[in-house]
Amino acid sequence: MSPTDHEIDHLPQTLGTALDQPTDDALQGLCASHAAPDLSDALEALPEELMQRFFQRLDIACTADIYAHLQPDHQSRVLKSLEEEHASRLIAALSYDDAASVIEGLKDDHAETLLEALPNDDQEALETLLGYPEESAGRLMTPEFASVQPDWSVAEAMDHLREQHELAETINTIFVITPDGELLGWVRLKELLLSSPTTTVRERMHTDVVSVAAEEDREEAAHRISHYDLDVLPVVDDNGHLLGIITVDDVMDVLRAETTEDFHRMAAVGDLVLSLRDASMQLLYRKRIGWLLILVAVNIFAGIAIGYYEAAIEAVVALVFFLPMVIATGGNAGAQAATLVVRSLAVNDIQLRDWWRLGGKEVLVSGALGVTLAAAIWISGNWLGDMQVANAIALGMFFVVIFGSMFGMLLPFALSRFGFDPAVASAPLITSVVDIVGILIYFAVAVAILGL
Repeated sequence: MSPTDHEIDHLPQTLGTALDQPTDDALQGLCASHAAPDLSDALEALPEELMQRFFQRLDIACTADIYAHLQPDHQSRVLKSLEEEHASRLIAALSYDDAASVIEGLKDDHAETLLEALPNDDQEALETLLGYPEESAGRLMTPEFASVQPDWSVAEAMDHLREQHELAETINTIFVITPDGELLGWVRLKELLLSSPTTTVRERMHTDVVSVAAEEDREEAAHRISHYDLDVLPVVDDNGHLLGIITVDDVMDVLRAETTEDFHRMAAVGDLVLSLRDASMQLLYRKRIGWLLILVAVNIFAGIAIGYYEAAIEAVVALVFFLPMVIATGGNAGAQAATLVVRSLAVNDIQLRDWWRLGGKEVLVSGALGVTLAAAIWISGNWLGDMQVANAIALGMFFVVIFGSMFGMLLPFALSRFGFDPAVASAPLITSVVDIVGILIYFAVAVAILGL
């Protein structure tokens, strides 16, 4: 019987009570009756000392899967609290991709000590994974996969899979390889189970293989799993030899990390590897102050632009009333356009070559938005000023909205073209640039129409 929502909500208190007991029976019972992700969430809600005590007291068979679901910062701290032998056994119990992720987050000396304590086969496999670039598919894969050879009979293949099932992360999809490891195709376990024992694997093999190179970006691996609706994606070398696999759960972690990173960058916040709950005030300050100082410096130019039109402001004070509204609207329009483009680029919904097509569409859309917003502000301008002032304000709004929208739409393309993350086209950056240029546009239009 699965735990109720009420039991899961009170799991941290239940764990705390069990940790206070002299025996481990209650803790073992909780391990058996609750899913590892629920237990990891509950442990993260406890004081650090209690979390560490949990992993110190229980055996690896109970704690390994729970440990794999902890946040990276908690994983590192738990590992440091364990004796070296205990820590190495915990790492050895993880899948290779999870173990590589943990070791990657440790300091070099601690990581080296742990690697040396592992069995030779595990040490070699982890060093291979860690040798790939940090954001690559190779770093994300696990070398634990099920494979068969094309000339085997179904009976031979099934005997082989029974022997290897504990070593493979998944056997629902089985890859067909040559004796030297070249990837030829794939077959479902269900297809083998329903086939005659004398049928060869080649007769059931699918040759429409979708794979990813080990050196390719992990986001590309996530895109292919999503686009082709795969459960598992093979990772190959330059010669087409199968090196490992990436599974759906790996991709979910990638998408979560990349989405979090994009949100941080679009809000002009530095990459935050800790959860917000666990991040210190000093860390949050450091991650936020840099961009804010840059934006303050940028906005100095907005003040200079306003000062340049001081005479126009003295002549028609009503222009100042509408300046914040016009500038904010232009920045908001730019942020909207940028968000749509950044998201579409991230999920490969659009390519760099689509910039001109989307640019033409955005001209029409921003023009329609500009007309609508200009009409809205014209009514207010006519009420607070006169017809001529209303015309100047409305026309200024029209051009500022068009500029903001086009800038917000094109900037992510430009950043991608030169190899930068388009998420850097953050709302604060766009609005700051639109502030400066928008002020110049707004007053230039007003001066021209009002003859100032």
